[in-house]
Order: sequence, then structure tokens, then C-alpha cells
Amino acid sequence: MNKAVRVDVVEGARIAFFSLGANRMRTVLTTVGIGIGVATLLAIIGIVQGLNSSFEKQLASLGTNTLHVSKFPWVIKGDWWMFRNRKNFTLPQVEQIRAQASYVSAISPVVGRIGEVSFGGQQLSTVDVTGVTHEYFTIGAWQLVAGRAITEADDAVTRPVAVIGATVAESLFPGLNPLGRSIRIDGRPFQVVGMLARKGKLLERDQDLTVMVPFKTFYSTFGKGRPFSIVVSVERAEDIRKAEEQLIGVVRRVRGTPPGLPDDFSINRPEQLAQTYEQLTGALYGVALGVGFITMLVGGIGIMNIMLVSVRERTREIGIRRALGARKRTIVLQFLMEASAVSAVGGLLGTVVGLGTAKVVSLITPLAADVQLFTIVGGVGFAALVGLLFGIWPAARAANLDPVEALRYE
Repeated sequence: MNKAVRVDVVEGARIAFFSLGANRMRTVLTTVGIGIGVATLLAIIGIVQGLNSSFEKQLASLGTNTLHVSKFPWVIKGDWWMFRNRKNFTLPQVEQIRAQASYVSAISPVVGRIGEVSFGGQQLSTVDVTGVTHEYFTIGAWQLVAGRAITEADDAVTRPVAVIGATVAESLFPGLNPLGRSIRIDGRPFQVVGMLARKGKLLERDQDLTVMVPFKTFYSTFGKGRPFSIVVSVERAEDIRKAEEQLIGVVRRVRGTPPGLPDDFSINRPEQLAQTYEQLTGALYGVALGVGFITMLVGGIGIMNIMLVSVRERTREIGIRRALGARKRTIVLQFLMEASAVSAVGGLLGTVVGLGTAKVVSLITPLAADVQLFTIVGGVGFAALVGLLFGIWPAARAANLDPVEALRYE
């Protein structure tokens, strides 16, 4: 940037900010219009980004190297009865999959129900009661904070033992050590042998509101008619795609699915939930951008209108400056900087309001809020760009005024 341009920029900025200060009410009203648009945009985006971040952390609790094989897909599209009529898995099929799927490092059948758990005078409803084998605790990245996990021997002899989640332990045993104590699951006694570390929520469902019992104990206690799914882990997360492809062939062979017919099972991965979730939040992003663009358009038109009024009011001033040798470039820079400054200030204030709104929403509701730095910078920068674009016509009109006619203007 040469010296003449630097002088024009500095002088234009000085005059622009002086003009904004001399017309405070007009400046404030124009700023508010832009600020509302930026605040609305950032508040919605902040909430959506917070939800995405929270959901990613929740999915991590399922493990990045796990596959879930079941009759039903996690996201059902199409005829539900088609999935409902699929054959159930059997325990011999689990052992055949274990023997034939070389990428699988651990495998466990999983069966569950919603039950009622009680101890003494305390009682919990809607508890996830899950039947698993000893390998399940390595597959799902479950960690114990006390006691032991379910063992192969527990499953073999159908022992009535249970490993409880953190929420169950805190609710039924406040101030007590739960190990060795007897709880009742839907009226049946089970001895607590272990306590799980806290995992948090997944899709607003508390993963710690759970009780795990041996798989065969579950069937002998609650009935054998309930279908189960199969969860497997892969040694290396980078082999998950290869493992899935191999598993499809193995499961088709084990279940006797004829060639040419579609799979009569579903292999589910945590990323599938993430993709579905992104599709849902993508609609919110569209709404946010639509509202923001409309509001910014209205604000930009307001800036153009105010700048045209400013040009008319300062016509004589422009004529004097042109008569004294001011270049058209200097006049253009002055008005463009004035328009951009109004928008940038509005964007900055809108950012503060938008982030504050998102934070308040996250504090008083279950919705999370998390705005990345590039979103903040983008909001302020976009606001300044709106002012710049909508200021071009008023700036060009001011620069192209005839100096003689401008000096005669009253």
C-alpha cells in the first residue's frame, strides 16, 4: 500500500468515525438491525454446534471399534414388519460367527428389558436390565470402579449376580458399599458383585441407569422368548470396514441366507447414528442461515438507506472537499468505511448477544451450546461485508457528485 492510499484510508476512517459519532441515534438504530441478524444466527448455530459436540462425545462411549448385529437396524427406513419377521439369532450361531470371523477379537450376545430394581425401601423403575457374557465388558469399554465383572463361570452356572451402573448405585445405596448386597430385579434376588464407572447419557438415555447380569441367568430368570443381538469388537479401529464386509458374508452363511436374497439382519455402527443426527441438525442449520440472511438483508437495506440520507445531508461538505482536491477514491473509502464500521459494530454486539443467548439456553434447558472461534469471526466478518456491499452504491453516488452542483446544494 503506497503512501497516498494509506493517507486516504486513515483520513477516510477518521471522517467516517466522526460522522458516526455525530449521528448517534441513527448509528444505534442501524447497528441494532445488523446485530439482531447476527445474534439470531449465532444463537441457533451455537446450540446446533453444542448438540453436535455433545452427541459426538456420547457416541464415543459406544466404542470406535464395535459392530452391532441384530434383526433391526438402528434407523428404520421402510416396512417395520419386514424387519420384525426376520429370524432370531441363536447361541450356536454366535459361536460359529466367533470361529469364522477372523477380524473379530471379542463377541457377546446381548439381551435386554426395562425392569424395576429395588433395595430396602429404595426403588428404581425404567432400569436397563441387560444379559451379557464376560466378553461384553471389553467390547463396550465398560470400566469397573469396584468389585468384579461377570465371569464365564457366572454364565455357565447361571449365578444370580449383577453389575450395577453408577446411577443405580447412587440411588439405591447412598453412603453404602453396594458390593455383596442383594438387590431385587422385578422381584428376583441378585447379588451385587461389581459397580461400573460413570458413562453419561446417550440420546438423553442415562447409560448408568443399568444393571448387567449373566446372559444365561437372564434367560432362565426372565424367559427365553426374547430375541437378542450380537455385539463384536475389532482389534484395530482402522479395520472396522474390512471387519464389517467379512461379517456380512459370515453371518449370511451362518444364517443360511440364499444367494441373491437381501440380508436378513442388520450391522449397525455408531457412525450411522451420527449421520442421521447430522441430517437432522442440517435442517436446523438451514433455518439458521435462512433467518440470518433475511435479517442481514433487511439490515443491509437499512444501511443503504441511511447512507443515502447521509450523502444527501453532506452534499455541500462533499462539494467543498472535492473543490479542495479530494479524490473520488477518498470519498468512496470514507463512505465504505462508515458503512462497514456500522455493520461490524452491529455484528460484534450481535455476537455477544447471540453467544449469551446460547449460553443461557444451555444453562436452563438440556440443550448444549458450543460456538467455535471461526463462527464468531465469520459472523462479525460477514456483517462487515454486508455493510461494505450495501455501502457501494451510496459511496459511488457521493464520489460522482458534481463539485459545482454540490457547492450550490442547500
